[in-house]
Amino acid sequence: MTLNCVVVDDSAIQRLSIVKLVENHPSLNLIAEYSSALETKNGLNTHQVDLIFLDIEMPVLNGFELLDVLNNKPQIIFVTGKTEYAFKAFNYDATDYLHKPITRERFNTSVAKALEQHKLTLDFNEEEGEHIFVKSNLKKRKVYIKDIKWIEALGDYVKLVTEDSSLVVLSTMKSFEAELPDGKFLRIHKSYIVNLDKIDRFNSKNVEVGAYEIPLSRNKKTQLVDALNNI
Repeated sequence: MTLNCVVVDDSAIQRLSIVKLVENHPSLNLIAEYSSALETKNGLNTHQVDLIFLDIEMPVLNGFELLDVLNNKPQIIFVTGKTEYAFKAFNYDATDYLHKPITRERFNTSVAKALEQHKLTLDFNEEEGEHIFVKSNLKKRKVYIKDIKWIEALGDYVKLVTEDSSLVVLSTMKSFEAELPDGKFLRIHKSYIVNLDKIDRFNSKNVEVGAYEIPLSRNKKTQLVDALNNI
């Protein structure tokens, strides 16, 4: 596991010392270094960052003020020469608070915390399940991939059949198919896309999903057999 990170400090010397620690750590990937909060704010719009090593006392905009204007906050490890900001730092849900000068041992302990937090976040997202958002009845709805049984063409719309309900979505079959994860769904007929995990039985004419029979195009049977063998 590797964390993409940036280093923010208005002091070139202090920034260099953190950069060296980052570059020598096998689980960190340095994306950029910044000398001001404003520069950081602009840079985060173009980079995917997991962790910021952030100085607090900087001109124009300090570290706390930077966090106040960020919409999506990565993990934060504050790096400062003063201890009086520690309590406020943890009010910002900081992963850690490093006091300058920083030893390699203390730095590595801090990074270990960040790695553990990142792993917990990934595990949570995995448990929540893969999902897509669809627009139905003028509302955005979250639909879990594992709950989708099949998708049926309805003219300019598609009907999304799930374990609990069905949703009518303004979409073509082709564009909706592109939203689905590879290897989990197959278009078995011009009017049907089916979740491979939901298939109970099939023959040369139909696919059975629970009590429902879905037509299977003759030229799709070989493709269906191959797809089922690969899940």
